[in-house]
Amino acid sequence: MKIIKHTLAAAALLVAAVSTTASAAEAGIALDRAPVDRFTDLQALQRGAKMFVNYCLNCHGAQSMRYNRLKDIGLTDQQIKDNLLFTADKVGELMTISLTRKDGKEWFGAAPPDLSVIARARASGAGSGADWLYTYLRTFYRDSSRETGWNNLAFANVGMPHVLYELQGEQVAKFAKEKDPHDPSKTIEKFVGFEQTKPGRMSKLEYDSAIADLVGFLVWMSEPVAAQRKQLGIAVLIFLGVFMLPCAWMLNRAYWKDIH
Repeated sequence: MKIIKHTLAAAALLVAAVSTTASAAEAGIALDRAPVDRFTDLQALQRGAKMFVNYCLNCHGAQSMRYNRLKDIGLTDQQIKDNLLFTADKVGELMTISLTRKDGKEWFGAAPPDLSVIARARASGAGSGADWLYTYLRTFYRDSSRETGWNNLAFANVGMPHVLYELQGEQVAKFAKEKDPHDPSKTIEKFVGFEQTKPGRMSKLEYDSAIADLVGFLVWMSEPVAAQRKQLGIAVLIFLGVFMLPCAWMLNRAYWKDIH
């Protein structure tokens, strides 16, 4: 039953994510390319895990991931227990949270989604899930019309506040009015850039680097065995290629021996 529950939750998240990402693409939002070098760098993944536990695992769970799986990115049980085990008692437990879906919906307008497979769920024709997450986490801006005081360029009218604003600082989005290319009688607002209104603890370069680490961890968490699977696939193809050569030669010789 637990597997079915997790599968249904992931499917629901996938449908919602694809719908939202498609809307963003239709709005003409260009996704920034996530630095792919962070996806296999163990130190970067460890920094990303720290970011995830400290800033994401308060409202968002990762119920398909166990803490002890972090040993795959070079951490020991003791390191996990001392530095990352905030919502559980044992390293073998799942990354769950105490926030219920009911409370999440009441506080934020929608229950915060589980992040176990968020990097895969956000993939679309507009870009990879990593690109979407990298853009989303860097494009929060102040918006007094929103209840939380925040809005997002990649996810318009998002219910989530900017939990990383102390690191990034505060910025406002600048829009310019121009004629609608489909209807010249109407005007539309086009995003032209951000203006920093309050600095954060990190510079822009440092914040982008930290977000790249976090996104790298989310990508890894969505499929922890991806690297091993790719390596195994290459090994299998090489084996089949080497194995098939003598088999093909022997089959060819057996086939033609009576003809000649």
